[in-house]
Amino acid sequence: MADDTKNGNDQRTKAHYTGHRQRLKEKFLNSGGAALADYEILELLLCLAIPRRDVKPLAKTLIREFGNFAEAISAPRERLREIPGIGETAIAALKLAEASAQRLAQSRVLNKPVLSNWQALLDYCQISMGHQKKEQFRILFLDRKNRLIADEVQQEGTVDHTPVYPREVIKRALELQATAIILVHNHPSGDPTPSQDDILMTRKIEDVGKQLGILLHDHLIIARSGQCSFKTLGLL
Repeated sequence: MADDTKNGNDQRTKAHYTGHRQRLKEKFLNSGGAALADYEILELLLCLAIPRRDVKPLAKTLIREFGNFAEAISAPRERLREIPGIGETAIAALKLAEASAQRLAQSRVLNKPVLSNWQALLDYCQISMGHQKKEQFRILFLDRKNRLIADEVQQEGTVDHTPVYPREVIKRALELQATAIILVHNHPSGDPTPSQDDILMTRKIEDVGKQLGILLHDHLIIARSGQCSFKTLGLL
């Protein structure tokens, strides 16, 4: 009798989350992602990775732990593994969502004139770097028409420092036959204000570039709280 009761409860629980899952899918398909809360988007993602379990509590746990959808999918794998109920398949689903967002944002700027599409460039940099836990130094290489021809991460560092070598930056630009560059790096601290080291490094790259015909358009600093442009600040 006890087993029958348990089986009945299991079936009702399964029916509940199966019906909820179907309603959530229909809500998404009918109204789009804007109609869903962050935890509901995560729930749909986790449904694909964990098909036979109610994942709504797990989705809400991720939001409580990391704050929002973007922070959850960009969290380091090591941190995600600390969440009870998150296995490698679930981590793969979250990281696939992160990679998809980055690829979509990149497609909107690659091989396009970036100076006339500046907001799309800022969006791409924010998606790619805004949630990184370590400093990353990225170079965007432009051709004579200011089209983005290459986007490369040159260096990765610690939580507050990335070694940058001005001559290596310009050497790579010459190898790609770029005529201009945009520097981008992130501040994991969350504050995009440039440091004195950032300013000195930027001036060195600008000076070396001028000697070899490579124009430095801007240096962007990306943080969770927003972006900072050297050109806008009058530092270039």
